[in-house]
Order: sequence, then structure tokens, then C-alpha cells
Amino acid sequence: MADTSEQLLSAICEIRDLIRLMAEPQIAARDQKLRDELLRIVGKSVPGRKSVFLMDGSRTQMEIHKETGIHNGQLSTLVKQLYENKLLMGEAKKPKLAISIPSNFFENACGK
Repeated sequence: MADTSEQLLSAICEIRDLIRLMAEPQIAARDQKLRDELLRIVGKSVPGRKSVFLMDGSRTQMEIHKETGIHNGQLSTLVKQLYENKLLMGEAKKPKLAISIPSNFFENACGK
């Protein structure tokens, strides 16, 4: 029974990922202003970019700091700026990005 549930969950996750991939152009257009603001705030900071991808609501700021090596003060400032610009939701202790971004978001932005 558990094996069937795991297979079903895996298939659902694959379908979700495919739908996200197909919808990315529409999501990008809808969220363009917020994505531009995210790029402006994070800038070229590699630890900042890594931190943003970990902001899924499941990690504390301390966990993000440990995983990325970003300075505590820099992370705190980043989180504050993202909240002020409505790019985060939920609680500040466990930040969650309010928009979806593809895994190559920052690389594609540098290519513009």
C-alpha cells in the first residue's frame, strides 16, 4: 500500500513540475515587476541568490545562513527588504518567497 502511495505521489509531482514548466512564460509575465524587484534587491550576491532559493518556508534564517554562508546581517537585511517589497510571505523567522522562480532565474537575468 505504501509503495502504491509513493508511486502516486511521485507521478503527481512529475505532473506538477511539467505544468509549471509549461506555465513559466505566463507566470514570468504576471510576476515581471516582482521579479525585477527581486533582481534589484539581491543583485550579484551569490550567497543572496542561494539564500533566496532556500526561502520556501521550511527553513529558519539561521538554517539558511548555515547552508549558504551568507553573513547574518546581510541575510537579515535581505529578508527585511524582500518583505518590504512584498516578495516574501509568512513569518520572518521562516521566510517564504511569494513568487515562483525557475532554478536558472539569476543566470538568465545575467544574460539579459
